[in-house]
Formats: sequence, structure tokens, C-alpha cells
Amino acid sequence: MFTAGAEGLLHQARGIQDEELQKFCSRVVKLLQKEELGPDAVDALQRLFLIVSATKYKRKLEKTCVDLLQTTLCAPKCPEQLQLLCTAILRERSPSDDLNLSCDHVQNSRQLSLVASVLLAQGDKKEEVRSVGQRAFRVLESRQPEGPSLRHLLPVVSKVTHLAPHTLHEDQTNLLSKRLVDWLRYASVQQGVPHTSGGFFSAPRARQPGPVTEVDGAVATDFFTVLSTGQHFTEDQWLNVQAFSMLRAWLLHTSPRGPSSPDTDDKSELEGSTLSVLSATSTASHLLPPQERLREKAFEYCQRLIEQSTRRALRKGDSDLQKACLVEAVLLLDVLCRQDPSFLYRTLSCLKALHARLCGDPARVRALLPIAQFFLNHGEAAAVDSEAILQHLFTRIPCELFHSPMLAFEFVCFCRDSLPVFGRNLDILRRSFPNLFKLLAWNSPALTSEFVALLPSLVDSGTAVEMLHALLDLPCLTAALDLQLRLSPAAAERLLWDVSLRNPSCLEASRDPQFQGLLQHLLRATASGTTERLAPLHQLLQPLASLTRVVQCAEAVPTLLQAFFSAVTQFADGALTNQLALLLLERSDSLYQVPQYEAHVHRVLSSQFLVLCARHPSLVVELAKELLEFVGSVSSVHSREAMLTAVVWAVGEYLSVSWDRRCTVEQINRFFEALEALLFEVTQSRPSATLPKCPPRVITVLMTTLTKLASRSQDLIPRVSLFLSKMRSLAQNPAPSSDRCGEDAGAVCTRAAELLTLLKMPSVAQFVLTPSAEVSEPRYHRDTNTALPLALRTVSRLVEKEAGLLLG
Repeated sequence: MFTAGAEGLLHQARGIQDEELQKFCSRVVKLLQKEELGPDAVDALQRLFLIVSATKYKRKLEKTCVDLLQTTLCAPKCPEQLQLLCTAILRERSPSDDLNLSCDHVQNSRQLSLVASVLLAQGDKKEEVRSVGQRAFRVLESRQPEGPSLRHLLPVVSKVTHLAPHTLHEDQTNLLSKRLVDWLRYASVQQGVPHTSGGFFSAPRARQPGPVTEVDGAVATDFFTVLSTGQHFTEDQWLNVQAFSMLRAWLLHTSPRGPSSPDTDDKSELEGSTLSVLSATSTASHLLPPQERLREKAFEYCQRLIEQSTRRALRKGDSDLQKACLVEAVLLLDVLCRQDPSFLYRTLSCLKALHARLCGDPARVRALLPIAQFFLNHGEAAAVDSEAILQHLFTRIPCELFHSPMLAFEFVCFCRDSLPVFGRNLDILRRSFPNLFKLLAWNSPALTSEFVALLPSLVDSGTAVEMLHALLDLPCLTAALDLQLRLSPAAAERLLWDVSLRNPSCLEASRDPQFQGLLQHLLRATASGTTERLAPLHQLLQPLASLTRVVQCAEAVPTLLQAFFSAVTQFADGALTNQLALLLLERSDSLYQVPQYEAHVHRVLSSQFLVLCARHPSLVVELAKELLEFVGSVSSVHSREAMLTAVVWAVGEYLSVSWDRRCTVEQINRFFEALEALLFEVTQSRPSATLPKCPPRVITVLMTTLTKLASRSQDLIPRVSLFLSKMRSLAQNPAPSSDRCGEDAGAVCTRAAELLTLLKMPSVAQFVLTPSAEVSEPRYHRDTNTALPLALRTVSRLVEKEAGLLLG
């Protein structure tokens, strides 16, 4: 968030009109035309940058102003601050058609990096990426004896490699690989000389720079790396750091099989014990081709970093750098082993020891992810079982570190990206979904899209029911995790929970043994294959339902439910479909009470219940007893409107012999009586504060379903006709105490009249209300000369004619 002052400046910059901007550009032009560019020019350019960057829309600048910005940027003696400001302004206007910048004659590497940043922001309309890349490599070849170092150039080369790797020639690739070898392996081990201002009073006998040190303060006895420390650094040491930062991307670019090709070439036969012999007798480093020599030096660099990570850092910043470098080193080793299997057996013992060490170091748990990725990628080739490593990973990290947002994101991305290589270990991932849901429950806004992508791989027929329960209880899980942190002595030093609620009343009650079993089930690490009714736990954790984190989690559940059902309906058989349908009925009145949560979830559950019925229409007959019990509750009309409407509609649609031969007249009559009683109760009951009026949608669906059932058991037609006549009269002449609005009454009256008209000709009513599969095809609704439209017009004319004869 910006401060009030910054917000004011941004608002003022956005409010500047084009006329004012042109006047200000004229002032900038005058300042840039002076021979000496002083503080006034700096101030004006800063203001201009604020104006052009304060809005997402491109601001129009005078051509003279744009030309002067480019001229100033390319001026050899222009102060660096002004060049940076010109670069920033030109980048904000990208892409631009009135740009005439060129890097063909820029010799200074620092200036080239600024010009290149503007050109690369233009896209690649005029092959800017190729021209920048070629110029950067020409400067790289020219070994400048003086002036700015090449470290300004490496980011440009890295960007060009990323944007257009095909533009680099083989000799250029070899050149950079050789340079990277020199910078990585042969940087100076002496500290740099501090910059002095010179003059008479500068120290003439300044102490000679000493050797670089390790993070623990010991003098370095091996080559320089990014983890080496010192007071000052030389240019080649800075290049060492930059080379390491771009090394993995460059190795992927120079891979003969490409950055993402699987390791399935002819070398696979050698991935046995023979490789251990070959690696021990590797070719002398200086005789290798440039790319292979770079891989060899990169391997040595990673080994050195892993050794340096065992040292105890004196400063927190160095400790954080150790963790980051350790992760990058393992990722690099993974790339090296994919490109050249001869590195595999030189790496295994090192990473096994590293994994054993990291398992006891909670501060460096992030490095366990790339180690697990390494063994997933190479475990089969190296005959190493990665199951124990994955088991430890999925059991420990989500349980203990769910409150770390960065680790949670990396963990879920690891699961998502590793799906193609999990193989037989995919069962470990699926069984661990309760633990993964802890990451989701605590970090739901950030992880929702990742879990939407991950859910199809997590769910199978064995875990679908348990997972659906877990998704519906996700906000309750968030509250339980918050409670767990409040009760944890280890977390007392850091307030990881929501401090807006200081001492919830459930803290002491949660220690009651009757809740411990439910809490343990909710916080389980792996799938148990069983489900528990958590209603008592919902009541216990109710004081936490208003916490921001719980509300955010509740908002994500409908999206996750949609993803779950999209996946599960692809493989669900009849038995699983029935289980899921029963679960929807059961859980519709057993949800954690978070504001707006129940209404949003009911909308999803009702729509998915209809999807399940459409995929398995026999569900209505097979679950007739449970559906009758569900519609027998009057209270469900008000608390579960969406779900009740879906169930009633499904009964009317699928309770028919055309869908299931087991459907009997007795079943139709039982449903008719239950729905008739329900419709009578909801229409005769008086609305009150505790019992609001019944929505017209429920009434019209009930009437339609009763009519459908009567068309299939024609003995019921007189009863439903009488009832519909009463409903029409009631809607036309509402009672004085009724608060039903005219629009609602009109909808009920219209539907009752339509249904009565159909029932006057039972055979047509059955054709319209219970169409066969053939009649349900779209052409019967689109073609005005066939089937349904024709039948409805015919019925209307016959009924009108009959009514006219009776009156006559």
C-alpha cells in the first residue's frame, strides 16, 4: 500500500490532461537541449516518469521530446542518473512506433544494457531481439581492457537467450560457455580493493586486500563462489555471481535435447553400474568441448556450494543466501544429470547425505523439495527407491509448516509439476490429500488455482467420498489450524494466528476428550478411509467462523467443488455416484456456519446433484427411500431451497419406467403423496419472522413434478387437477394476510394454468412431460414443424375449440 503522500502524487499525475502534458514536455525539451544537464533536468525527468507510469494508458509525448530522450540516453558523457530516467520513460511507452534507437554502435556495456532494455521492451516487430543479441556478443568478444565491466551485459544475454534462443550461433554459444567456465571456476580468491576518492589525504599505505572468507569467517581454501564473503569484491567475482544466477537457464538452452526433453535416448542402456566406472575415468577437463566443460565446472561449483552450506553462517543474510543457493545447486545437479547421465552416480551419495542432514534441520526444509524432485526424475535409473523420501516429505512439511506461504506455494507447485514423473508413487500423493488440504485451508486465496489444476490427479474412486467431506469441511479445517497454533507452545513466540480474536471461548473447551478424537480426525495426515460427523466440532469452533482467513477459505470452496465434480464424474460408476448423491443430501444441512458459505455451497451441490442424476438416472429409483426422507422435511424448504428444488426436479424428471424399468406405480404414488403434502404445507403456512414465505420457484417446481407424476399414473390426474385449480385461484386472489407480491403470484398462476391445460389431454401431457430419448433431441425443440412445438400448438387449439363449444 502507498502512503497518503504517494497516493496524492499518483492521483495528481493521473489527473494531468494532454494539454498540460504537452506544456510540460516543452519544458523538458528546453532543459535537455542545454549543454550542462543539472538538477533541474533530473527533477523534470522524474516528474515526467511519474506522469507516464501512473496510468496503464499510454500517454502521448511530443516527438521532439521522445527524440531528445533517445539522444540523451545514447550520449557518451551523459550522467548515469539521467540515462536511467530516460530509459525508464522510454520503456513505459513501449511498444512505440516513433522509436529510432539502435545498439549497433554502442561500445559501452553499461550503456548497451540500458539501450537493450528499451529495445527488448518493444517486442520483436523489427527483429530487435536478434540485433540486441548480436551486438551483445560482439561486445562480449571484444574483451574491453578499460571501462565498465561485462557484468552489465550478462542480464541482456540472459534475456535474449530466453526470448529468442534460436538467434544465437554455435560459435557464440561456445564463446559464452567458455567465458562462464572462466568466471565460475577461476575468479580471484583475493578481496577487492576499496574505491578511494584519491587526493592528497588518501591513504598511501592502504592495507593489501586479504583472501575471501567463508560464511563462518574461516579463510577460503577453495575457489570463489557466490557464498564466499569479503568486504569488497573484484569484477571477476561479481561476474562469478552473475554467471551462477544464469547458469541453469543457459544449461537448459545448450542442452542437445532441449530444456524439457525426457532422458530416453540410447544412453539409457548405460545407466547401470557401467556409468560408475565411466564417471571415475572421465576425460581431462581441458580437452572437453565447451558445453561439456561447462557442465563439468558447474558440477564442481554445485559440490562446493553444498560443502559451504554445512558451515554455520555468522550473519542472517548469509544464512538465507545459503538456503537459496542450496536449492539452486540441487536444481542444477538435476539438470546436469538429465543432460549427462555420467554425473548421476557422482551425485547420488552427495544428495543422500544432504537429505539425511536436512531432515533434521527445519530451517532448510525448502531444499527437500528439489531433492525429492531429483529422486523422482532419476530414482529408476539409479535403482533408488524414492518412496521413503516422498513419504517423509508429504507427512512432515504440510503438518508443521502449513503457515509458511512461500513454502506452501512451492510445495503445491512441486506436486503439480511432478505429476508426469510420480509413476507408482502417485498413491502417496493421493493418500496425503488431507495434509495437502492444510496448505490450501491456510493459504486458500493464493493456492486455489493450483489446487484446481491438481485435484483431478488427487481424486480416485477410493478417496472421492472422503475428499468431498474434506472439501466441505475446509473452512472448519482452517479454524482448527488456527486453534492448533494458539495451543502450540512452539508457536507462542510468533503470532501466526489471527490476532483480531484474542482469546476465543473454544480454547479451553477444545481440551475436552470428547472433541479430541474429532480434532485428530480433521487434522489427520493421510486418508483414513472413514468419515466422521463433525457437527459437534462445528459448534465448538463457531467462535472462529468470522476470522478473515476462515471466510477467505469458505469463498474458495465452491470453485474447488466444481473442479472436484468435473474430475470425479469422469470415472464414477453407479455405486460411487449413489454414494456421492447421498453425501450431498446429508451434508446439505451439516456445514460449518460461515457467513454466506451455506448459500454458495448449496448452489454448487444442487447443480452437481442434477449432473449426477443425468449421468446415472437410475439413482432416483435406487435411492427412493432416502429421497422421500429428504423431501419429507418442511424445514428444508427454507434452509435448503436450492437442494430441495434440485431433488424435486430430479424426481419429476427421472422417476419413470423410461429411465429405469424397476420404477413402479407404488413408488410414483408414494412420491406424489409426499410432494403433495409438502406443497400443501408450504402454500398454507403463514409467513413469519422465523418462517419466511416459500419462494415461487419451489412452488412451481413442485407443481410441475406433481403433474409429471400424474401423467405417468393417470389415476392421480383428478387429484392434481383439483390441486392446481386451487393454486390458480389462490394465486389470483391471495389472502389479505399474504405478502406474496404480484409478480410471484403471476408466475404461480401462469404455471398452474399451463399444467392444467396439458392435463386435459393425458396422452399429450405424457408426451410433453415425459418425453422419450428421441423426443429429447434438440431438433424437436428447434424445428417448428415437428414434435413438441407442433404438439403444444395442437393441444392449445383443441382446448380452445372445446371451450368454445361448451360455451355455445
